[in-house]
Order: sequence, then structure tokens, then C-alpha cells
Amino acid sequence: MAAPTAAARGARAPARPAGRRPAGHRRHRLDRTLSPYLYLSPFFLVFGVFGLFPMLYTGYVSFTGWRADRPGSAGDWVGFENYRKLLDDPFFWNAVKNTLGIGVLATVPQLLLALGLAHLLNYRMRGRTLLRLGVLLPNVTSVAAVTLIFVQLFGRDFGLVNWFLSLFGVDHVDWQAGTLSSWTAIAAIVTWRWTGYNALLYLAAMQTVPFELYEAAALDGASRWRQFRSITIPMLRPTILFTVIVSTIGALQLFGEPMLFSQQQDPTTGGSQHQFQTLALYSYNQFWGRFKYGYGAAISWAMFLLIVLVAAVNFLAARRMRGVE
Repeated sequence: MAAPTAAARGARAPARPAGRRPAGHRRHRLDRTLSPYLYLSPFFLVFGVFGLFPMLYTGYVSFTGWRADRPGSAGDWVGFENYRKLLDDPFFWNAVKNTLGIGVLATVPQLLLALGLAHLLNYRMRGRTLLRLGVLLPNVTSVAAVTLIFVQLFGRDFGLVNWFLSLFGVDHVDWQAGTLSSWTAIAAIVTWRWTGYNALLYLAAMQTVPFELYEAAALDGASRWRQFRSITIPMLRPTILFTVIVSTIGALQLFGEPMLFSQQQDPTTGGSQHQFQTLALYSYNQFWGRFKYGYGAAISWAMFLLIVLVAAVNFLAARRMRGVE
């Protein structure tokens, strides 16, 4: 076979026009640009239909005087009249008080118990995997089933809690009749359901703490309590802040537990004297019980604004503590 001539060796492939790239490169670049949005689009589509649109529509309804007993009132624009009524509504402020009271009684013990439980589950012990799975069982149990069982436990005449208290000379307590007693009973339900969930969050965060820190502290003579207070708690601060905010939001949206705990003909009243009627129950009562759609929507938006306010206060307080440190 003859060797190629010098002219043949020096020949070059035809050059591409300047500024043009192959079609495959353009497709690859387009795929890299659009693929993330396509993967995320189902979430935003579902959120827009079932989350954003109902929220915005409820906001519009809150500025109307729409009531079922007034035909044609759906487009009756009243501005901020529903919100002005809220400021003078004693039942609204009673619902705010009940929501905050139950929230404090449920959130504080819940997170403290979860932190201690996670600390115990972090130790090396036999069957700890089974124990970790066990603490999550209350969370996967139906709200209705759990609440109905606790209603029996807190029964006035034959409840197990009153029987236990009677061993110490305490008279039977009507847990549903009193304000503080009903708050305590509902808070116990919430605490029982969510302590294990928060404990697993704390446990996952504890396992990211470098073990060398504990070894160094032990060599310096620090006790387990001192290690927990000086190493574990500071390292878990972001997770603690997350659980505080999420638990606070959940407490302000409390609905199923107080509704099922009530023994009244209308469970949305939160007891005979509205002693444990939360904001979610009051909004439901006005919207679906009295069919005051505009006023019920205003209560829902007031609850949303309260959640935003409390979450912002928690966030700012956490940033301030971090700045002081």
C-alpha cells in the first residue's frame, strides 16, 4: 500500500462554521438546564392545586360576607370587616388562649422527653434497633384510635388515670369539664404521639457528633451529664431549633385530638364552655357548622398569621442566642 503524499497528510477536515456547535451538545445543555425543573414540576403542580390555590382562594373569601343563609353573598366584598369582628370576638380570643395553652403543655415536655429518650437510645445496648423502631409506633397509629383510647383513660368515673390518682387520695377529676384538666389530657395525647418521632430526629443528629469529642471529655474527667450538657446540646442546636418550630406549628394547628376528645353533641365547640376549643376547631365550627364562609376563612388566615409570627419569634430568638454565644 502506497504511503500518503505530503499534500494528503497536510489536508485538514473541513472546518465548522464559527459560532455553531453540534446538535448533540445543544441537546445536552438543554437537558441539563430543563431536567431539574421537570423533576420538580410534579411537586409544584400538586402544591399549586392543593396548597397554594386553596390558600389564596381562602384569603379572597375572608374579604367577603359569604354566608349560606344569604343567597348571592359570595361576591359581597366587605374588606377587613371580618378581621375587625375577630378583634371583638371573645370566642376567637378564647380559642387563641386554648391553642397556646395546649401548645405549651404539649411541646415543652414532648421535646424534653424526646431529647432524653434519644440520649438513652444513643448508648450501646442490646436490642437498640428494636427499641428505636418501637418509639416510632405511636406516630404511625391513627389519631382517632389513639384519642379514643385516651378518652377512656381519662374517663371521669372508670378511667385508669383517676383510678391511679385515687391511690394517692386524689378525688376523681372530670378531665373534660375543666380548662386546665382538658388541656393536660389533650397535651398528653399529643406528647405520646410525637415524642418518639422527635427522639429519632435527635438520635440521628447525635450520631453525627464526632466520638473523639466524648473521648477527650472523658479523659478530662467530665461525667456523662457534663458531656451531654457541654457537647451534645450545643451540637444539636440546629436540630432542636427545627423540632421547636415544627412542633409549634403542629400545636397551633391542633384539630383532631380536641375534636375527638369532646363528648358534646357538636364536637367542634371544644367542650360545654369552649374550654378546649382551638383555633382550628373554631374555624371549622364557623365554616362548616354555621356556614359563615367569609368569617371562617378570616379565622383560618388569622391562625396562619399567628403561626408565621410564632415561628419568626422562635427563629429570631435562636439567632440571638447564637450571636450571644
